[in-house]
Amino acid sequence: MTTFQVPTTIASETPAPPSIPSTNEKTNSEVVEPPTITPEPEPSATPEPSITNDTPIEVHFIDVGQADAILIKAPTGENMLIDAGNNADRPEVVSYLKKQGINKIDVLVGTHPHEDHIGGLDNVINSFDIGQIYMPKVSHTTKTFEDVLIAIQNKGLKVTTPVPGSTFDLGTAKCTILAPNNSSYEGLNNYSIVVKLEYGNTSFLFTGDAESVSEQEMLSKGYDLKTDALKIGHHGSDSSTTQAFLDAVNPKYAIIMVGKDNSYGHPSKVVMDRLQAKSVAVYRTDENGTIVATSDGNNITFNVKPGSYSSGETTSSAAPEPSPSVTVPTNDRIVYWTSSGKSYHYTKSCSTLSRSKNILEGPLSSCPKTDPCDKCVK
Repeated sequence: MTTFQVPTTIASETPAPPSIPSTNEKTNSEVVEPPTITPEPEPSATPEPSITNDTPIEVHFIDVGQADAILIKAPTGENMLIDAGNNADRPEVVSYLKKQGINKIDVLVGTHPHEDHIGGLDNVINSFDIGQIYMPKVSHTTKTFEDVLIAIQNKGLKVTTPVPGSTFDLGTAKCTILAPNNSSYEGLNNYSIVVKLEYGNTSFLFTGDAESVSEQEMLSKGYDLKTDALKIGHHGSDSSTTQAFLDAVNPKYAIIMVGKDNSYGHPSKVVMDRLQAKSVAVYRTDENGTIVATSDGNNITFNVKPGSYSSGETTSSAAPEPSPSVTVPTNDRIVYWTSSGKSYHYTKSCSTLSRSKNILEGPLSSCPKTDPCDKCVK
């Protein structure tokens, strides 16, 4: 199995090229052995940035279906992008950023190496000036991850390893990294970079796909998790947003980035019930589309009305009729793909294809795509 090397963040060294596997590699197994990256030393405390005018900060939760892409526009002109959607969302994310007048991404965060978070990251890197890049200290063996590393290498950029407790400024906003707090996890989700953004008296918490393990670590570390607006972890899955974590964050608003009629049952009923019990106003991309939150430093407003507390789980208790067992030769299996995507899929209803208008199909032996989907090809 081939692992990838992310360029080091040591400023005095030229980053070594990542080790790139063959593009014909067809594995999607997760590799939790971290690459050799020397994290930057934790910076000394910086003074609290002051808000000098009434220009608000904007947080755009871009509707990319069952995926994440979040743009933060600071009033002083700096921009941060957290994740960039699926591979199929690449043109849409770049187009959205350009319509927002973005020329440079000052801070780019790839929360973790799953395709529904970094699928469009390479296109963003190739399309804009990039400042600092944050990615967790973990590798993956997909072409999606490879493409991101190639884009980073081709522009001579470096990756900064997140240090929990460290801070950086986005204009007059302060950002604190809260996770990941360990060097090894069983799955990729808990490697998610978690960032708390504070602007004046308001705050946002971006959690990627961090699950209960990471949430408990943040609680154990004693971080200040109290936040006005919480981006719900892992698309509303019951693997995240534990009661203890939600109680500590105690948000007024929750944003769920989730695909309409997705096959995972997201958001889960248990998470929605917890939010409703605390009277948290919920905004969700499957009902609201793109959500823009605006803060003037004292209050947060939204461009849409709150959504519902309904879950994505099916209500039918009847078990589906089992299908006859049919053995299909591996190379003759029918798979699905799009002309602009990088992966092939075992099911046409895969959530990563939910926004695709022209889905192609055919036997795997004649499929032009070599990268199996992280979601449906198991």
